[in-house]
Amino acid sequence: MQSIFKHLRYLIFAIISSVFALTSNSDHLHASSLRKSFKESRLEFGGWLHGGATFNPSQNNGFNGPVIFADQANRFQLNQLNLFMRRSVVSEGNAWDFGGRFDFMFGTDAIFTQAFGVPAYDVNSGESLKRSNWDLNLCCSSSRTYGIALPQAYVETYVPVGHGLNIKLGHFYTPTGFETVPAPDNFFYTRAYTLNVGEPFTHTGMLANYKINSNWLVLAGPLTGSANGGWDAGWDKQLGNWSGIAGFTWTSDNHATSFHFSGTYGETSTRSNEPWGFYNIVLQHRINPKTLLVLHHVYGHAGGVLLNNLKYTNVTKDAEWFSAIAHLYYDLTDNLSAGIRVEWYRDEAGFRNPSPFRIAAATNNVNGTPVSYAGNLSNVTITPADYYAATVGLNWKAAKTLKIKWDFLEKLNIRPNIRYDRVDAYHAAAYRPFAGNKDQILFSLDFILPF
Repeated sequence: MQSIFKHLRYLIFAIISSVFALTSNSDHLHASSLRKSFKESRLEFGGWLHGGATFNPSQNNGFNGPVIFADQANRFQLNQLNLFMRRSVVSEGNAWDFGGRFDFMFGTDAIFTQAFGVPAYDVNSGESLKRSNWDLNLCCSSSRTYGIALPQAYVETYVPVGHGLNIKLGHFYTPTGFETVPAPDNFFYTRAYTLNVGEPFTHTGMLANYKINSNWLVLAGPLTGSANGGWDAGWDKQLGNWSGIAGFTWTSDNHATSFHFSGTYGETSTRSNEPWGFYNIVLQHRINPKTLLVLHHVYGHAGGVLLNNLKYTNVTKDAEWFSAIAHLYYDLTDNLSAGIRVEWYRDEAGFRNPSPFRIAAATNNVNGTPVSYAGNLSNVTITPADYYAATVGLNWKAAKTLKIKWDFLEKLNIRPNIRYDRVDAYHAAAYRPFAGNKDQILFSLDFILPF
């Protein structure tokens, strides 16, 4: 496996070359035949480039405290160079259909979507674990910030049963929640704490979706490969630990309102039968053609975890976390939208939200000693706390507004954001993860260029 990944740079070059060849205006016969062949087979190549910078007047150690994704203070970061190959399957009809998808991601966001569901140390006992070999160590540990992730690799089929059954098998992004990892699917540069540490990023296993009628969709499937109750799993460890995911989505007849409920549940790991589970609720309502309201709630529970934080030292107890988020988006023009997001997130036991998260996520056991290539572990802090965040921002389709005719820039999205964070310790001593402060303000500017 490792020898294959040594040649990933050649694969990247080949995919990028194919993308440009297929999207160019060249009349070259070979390019035309390739485009025709891919179109007929419904095989697609694409991706996006995403980068940005945050200005944080209160930080001088390089991190934006417990804020992740845009976690680098006062510097530019290439968050995501994401390349994908896919064959989409039909969603209705009387014939079987087959497809799948593979994603490759390089950038500073890679560490947050790698298969880190088997941590360096067992969350219940503190014993060392062997981490997954799927995508944790492909490159760039010397850089401390950049890495490679393979967040999706699955096959998919449409089964013509009833109103249509869709089945994925492999490694895929979670269908839960509202915000997600891929940059083009989010309004803001930074993500809410709820996505960061309140719910999973990916799963390994099977996911089935069935459309009951035009209003109701149900989903369910078995999950494996994780020592965190089915979250962020790989392919080669903890395969004896099975969890489950299930949920449904209701959509109104006029498609203006939808209600989604889903969650996961299972034993924490092959070493522990303690429960690990969560549920989330997402209500979306389009108030009018230009205005969208989103309400999101998450509750999570992990049984018998070993806590070591600023309040608890070698204490085993159940951990809970929950949140409430409101989003409001408004289209000012066809090419300019405004948004606001407010959030309350409680890490009741001080289990889920270490600061900086990057350093904690990159932890490995080296000769019996915990070591993180992303930074000094002694700088990581965590405690029971309430986190509050408010973000306002714009999405501007710059090329369309400026009438730039280059097709490659047609989908360019520029996003200025302002975010305010505050933390209050929960039944614990004062907590100051923002460079010795209880709050901070971030000014950010990023771009997304799909291709």
